[in-house]
Amino acid sequence: MTYSKGPALSGAIAAVLFSAVLTFLPACRTASSPPSAGIDVAGMDRSIAPGEDFNAYANGGWSKVTAIPPDKSNYGIWAVRADETRKDLLAIIQESAANPATRRIADYYNTYMDEAAIEAKGIAPLRPQLAAIADRRGLARVLGSRLRADVDALNNTNFETANLFGVWITQGLTDPTHTYPYLLQGGIGLPDRDYYLSSAPKLAAIRDIYRNHIETMLRLADLTDVPGRAARVFALETAMAKVHATRVESEDVHAPVSRTRAELSSQAPGLDWAELLDAADMKDVPVFILWHPKAVAGLSALTASQSLDAWRDWLAFHTLEDNAAFLPKAFVDESFSFHGKALSDIPEPRPRWQRGVDSTSEALGEALGKLYAERHFPPASKVTVEAMVANIVKAFDKRIDSLTWMSPVTKARAKQKLVTLKVGVGYPDRWRDYSGLEIVKGDALGNALRSSLFEYRRHLAKLGQPVDRGEWWTTPQTVNSFNLPLQNALNFPAAIVQPPWFDPKADSAHNYGSIGALIGHEISHSFDNQGAEFDAEGKLENWWTKEDFDHFTASGEALAKQYDSYKPLPDLSVNGHQTLPENIADVAGLLAAYEAYRSSLEGKADQVKDGFTGDQRFFIAFGQSWRSKVRDAQQRKWIATNAHAPEQYRADTVRNLDSWYAAFGAAPGQKLFLSPAERVRVW
Repeated sequence: MTYSKGPALSGAIAAVLFSAVLTFLPACRTASSPPSAGIDVAGMDRSIAPGEDFNAYANGGWSKVTAIPPDKSNYGIWAVRADETRKDLLAIIQESAANPATRRIADYYNTYMDEAAIEAKGIAPLRPQLAAIADRRGLARVLGSRLRADVDALNNTNFETANLFGVWITQGLTDPTHTYPYLLQGGIGLPDRDYYLSSAPKLAAIRDIYRNHIETMLRLADLTDVPGRAARVFALETAMAKVHATRVESEDVHAPVSRTRAELSSQAPGLDWAELLDAADMKDVPVFILWHPKAVAGLSALTASQSLDAWRDWLAFHTLEDNAAFLPKAFVDESFSFHGKALSDIPEPRPRWQRGVDSTSEALGEALGKLYAERHFPPASKVTVEAMVANIVKAFDKRIDSLTWMSPVTKARAKQKLVTLKVGVGYPDRWRDYSGLEIVKGDALGNALRSSLFEYRRHLAKLGQPVDRGEWWTTPQTVNSFNLPLQNALNFPAAIVQPPWFDPKADSAHNYGSIGALIGHEISHSFDNQGAEFDAEGKLENWWTKEDFDHFTASGEALAKQYDSYKPLPDLSVNGHQTLPENIADVAGLLAAYEAYRSSLEGKADQVKDGFTGDQRFFIAFGQSWRSKVRDAQQRKWIATNAHAPEQYRADTVRNLDSWYAAFGAAPGQKLFLSPAERVRVW
């Protein structure tokens, strides 16, 4: 699954996040060996009929012998790849100390790892941020000074909850020639508004734990009247949740509105916008785009209606909360106790070195990513994957030609999007310059705060400049892939173009079934129910005829209904509309990858390997690319906030392809069987 940078726009695969790596990755082969099948036969369970449960057929053997590690909320090949990438990055970080040009990378990491120094400082480095706010004007200035370009596309809110709004800076929805700042809802500490408002017993229990967590964090800072402060914080966040947009509402690309500086005050009264924008270094920005206009207005009103004491307490709590990783161990442990154990049921925290690698990668992303790409993504792999991309684009082009329901006008516009689609594989064309970022040995918190401000200012610098359609919104070491609708672009970082998704020593059936399906998925996002709203220039403009769009919408409704029937837990169902863009991309992307794979054979029959035909290996590789296990608490959080269906159902996407039935003989009466009329053919 990918997490995309940008509010509900990209709908890219969202996934993240080990010990079975040796059994899953293909065995080592000599350069002269013929291409291997690549699939993990031992990890399958062939006692299960593919038509009953394809995910269990492809992954059941692995699932039976694999436990979720105690430091993870979920486990599968995404987690394996992420942990292997961290090991690779750690080696690079350690070696970077010997080179003056890269020493800052090691300095950041080693300072993060110096727990004794962090312990000795206590929370003294944060004391200035805990200073009292005298009045509403001071509140606005503090809120403005804390705005950052940290946007969580998955939840359509901001990462750092001490920010009332998230900020995202890119080209305009209806004006692709200019760059604008987008404001998104923020402020809450729980994953989603439903955690505050739902009557579900499990969410009510989480609320009680969260209240205790707020108290504990404030008590660790030696603040007075901890119960009263915690009560005010929770009450304020509940008020925020009431004005937040829902997850489905956040995906509505027609909801955002443009507002001038003056209109912010009149359309979203309550907040001293002039002071906030001045403190945020945006006082001269003429126009803003409100992704959540009702939520922005509601949050603004709360700055006037809620007591200053509540806002002071909220800022104090989230100042501690957001920076806990750089504070003494008691804060780190309490943060994990809530966010890890309570929210995701994770028994143990990840090793500190892994957290240190992640923090370094976040602060110095492309500086570290450049070294990673040089070492782990050879030019030959880049060439091969770019050729695969071209083949899958070509397959999609043929799919457009073959659609009997689509008018010539819509087909022409769709082809225009394909022609102008910009695909980045491995790493960006230009690397960021971090020379202006100060990294100080012994100042872990300061390094993190300065890096966050540095990134924010980098984004601000884009305002008033020509739009960069080649901009990357991720780093080469990110285990993910991305579709960027406003740029009509795709990013495939070096870290995901690795085994098991892409193996230069594996055959076409495996590579097209695995990385090929991911490539197809991202291409398909340009044509899903959201991508269909953006033209070849990334402008918000529906380029379909009404009849074509109605047909497309009907197909989407059928797919949403299909996913509504999936229940990962007895009392928990998938929201088919919330996950619809990803589901469409899975179906369409798998079909395009399959046709590209068949085209790569140039009319020849593929060999039988490991007892499986080429078509069977293609689909098994796809199913194994979604191999995973997840804890129940994490599953609940994902269902509430994630744009993607649980991974076992993504593996079962195959049930919509006629070629899967031909390959495995799925028959009426089996659980996954769909009649030809029921199979969703979005593209």
